[in-house]
Amino acid sequence: MVTISSLYAALICMLGQKEPHHAFAKNIAGKLVFYQMDGNATYVRDTGELASDIPTETMFELFDPQKSFSKAKFTYTWDLGNGEVIKGTEPVVRYHYAESGNYTLRLKVGVNVTEYAPLLTDFYSMDVQVLDAIKNIELKGPSDYEVSQNTSLAFHVDGSPPMWVCWRFLPNCVPDTSGGCTLSMLYENTLRLNHTFTSIGVHCLEITVRNDVSKLETSFSLYVKRGNTHMFFVLSCAAILVATFSFITVIACRPRHYNRSQVKVTFILIPYLRILSVIALECKINYTWGPFHKAGLVKTLSLLTLK
Repeated sequence: MVTISSLYAALICMLGQKEPHHAFAKNIAGKLVFYQMDGNATYVRDTGELASDIPTETMFELFDPQKSFSKAKFTYTWDLGNGEVIKGTEPVVRYHYAESGNYTLRLKVGVNVTEYAPLLTDFYSMDVQVLDAIKNIELKGPSDYEVSQNTSLAFHVDGSPPMWVCWRFLPNCVPDTSGGCTLSMLYENTLRLNHTFTSIGVHCLEITVRNDVSKLETSFSLYVKRGNTHMFFVLSCAAILVATFSFITVIACRPRHYNRSQVKVTFILIPYLRILSVIALECKINYTWGPFHKAGLVKTLSLLTLK
């Protein structure tokens, strides 16, 4: 049985002409492009990695140099991979991923070239990895430390690892024009640094942390004080004070039977009183002698001597 289509094809062949190639017989060429807006900045995410909880735009860029689809009508069905499906006639979709994780974004493109032509469809998909942006670095522990001691500092970094960390200490917060820092890789959310402060005062710690979708720079002020190395001196002062007070108490409470040789002991105590005052001053101790105040004690000892 001869059909109209076969006759038309035979006629084209006899005339030596090629059969016309309709636009809807081709695939819909294009690509997916991801954009993310953070404040006034817009980032192109062309590696398949996105930041969580940040406004995102995905655009389908049509490749049509011959303008075959210039008058065609398009429909777009976006499956974000998180259970959300968005349909529309624009080649862009606006959304955001609330949680980090791995997703597959799928796009179905439909084209009506002419009113009577069959619907032409094509599919695109892309695997995306959603990471948490670095938004905060928090120091865990005190902000004051001791000089000449091996100090361990812990920080909580709010972001998805792995992260690159660059840090440096600035004594007295003097800027470092060399721009050098210590670079390390962080595979968890806790950053631990070991450092020995060599001088007292206020020191600054500058930290820069970044992952594939974000970067954060911050600085911490750390107060470094003297350690407990003077404790031995304080204990020595206390021991001398106790011994001196004990000696004075024994002398003052002895029975009042004196001879000429004991008069010398009385006057020997006066230098001790002076030494005691110097020791108390050096040890920064506020003392009250009560009945054994220096003037009262000297008077008492003088009376005892004259008897």
